[in-house]
Amino acid sequence: MFEKVLSISLKFILARKGVGGIGTMKNGIHPEYHTINAACACGNTFELGSIMKEMKVEICSACHPFFTGKQKLIDSAGRIEKFKQRYAQHYAKLGKDKS
Repeated sequence: MFEKVLSISLKFILARKGVGGIGTMKNGIHPEYHTINAACACGNTFELGSIMKEMKVEICSACHPFFTGKQKLIDSAGRIEKFKQRYAQHYAKLGKDKS
């Protein structure tokens, strides 16, 4: 029994390392891998590998606020101001009840 377990585990080890043709990839079933230039909406281009022929993205590390530290998308009417407008009557009512 121990020899059988040892031989099975030895096969898995060899398969992981690709020894003896056990762990090699099959031919003809994998898509072609290309080196492409991906283009961002900000104009930045970068090289990467993909199975796609071309790639266009809306945001990249050059224009994303997390990486740049700048906020580009500005809300014209802020969220706090909208909240205060919406609940102004409610707060006014609470202020009259307390006095």
